[in-house]
Amino acid sequence: MADAEKDGANDRLIAVTHELLRELGEDPEREGLQKTPERVAKSLRFLTRGYAQTPEEVLNGAIFEEQHDEMVIVRDIDFHSLCEHHLLPFYGKGHIAYIPTGRIIGLSKLPRLLDIYARRLQVQERLTQQVARALEQAIQPLGVAVVLEGFHLCMAMRGVQKQNAWATTSAMLGVFRHDRGTRAEFMNLLNRRAT
Repeated sequence: MADAEKDGANDRLIAVTHELLRELGEDPEREGLQKTPERVAKSLRFLTRGYAQTPEEVLNGAIFEEQHDEMVIVRDIDFHSLCEHHLLPFYGKGHIAYIPTGRIIGLSKLPRLLDIYARRLQVQERLTQQVARALEQAIQPLGVAVVLEGFHLCMAMRGVQKQNAWATTSAMLGVFRHDRGTRAEFMNLLNRRAT
C-alpha cells in the first residue's frame, strides 16, 4: 500500500472510530477520548498486519536441505487474533508439527507462520487450516499437524459468558491424517511437559 493510500485509510479509520464513539453515547472530544480514534486506528493496523504479509516473505531464506525424516514439533506458541464475528480478541497456544522429506524450515519460522494468519480477522477453525496448508505448500513434508487451543472473549464477555471454555481445533494433513500411529505419537508428545 502506497504511503498516500495508507494515510487515507488511516484517516478513514480515525473518522469511523470518532463516529463510533459518538454512536455509543460518548463525547469523542472529552479529554480521555480525544486521541482514542488515532490509537484505535494504529492498534487495528497492528492487530491485522497479517494482511500485508505472505508465507513466502516470512519463510524466505529459512528452508534448508536436510535429510532429517523424523517428526519436528514446535509447541506452546502464543498467538493472538481477532474474532471476525465480533472483533473481540481470542488467544491461546498453537502446536505445529511436520515430518520432513529432505527439507526443513527454521524453527523460529513456525511461530511467524502462525502470526501471519492470526494477525487477520479470523475464526479459529480457518486459522488452523491456513497454517497447516501454508506449511505443507512451503516444504511438501510427509505430513503436517496443527493444533490450536484458544480462549475467545466473545464467549466470555458476551453471549454465553462462559469464563473457562477453551476451543481446540486441529488440522491433520498427509501422514498425520492417514496414519493413526503418527497422529498418536504427535498427540502424546504434546501432552509431555518439558523438564
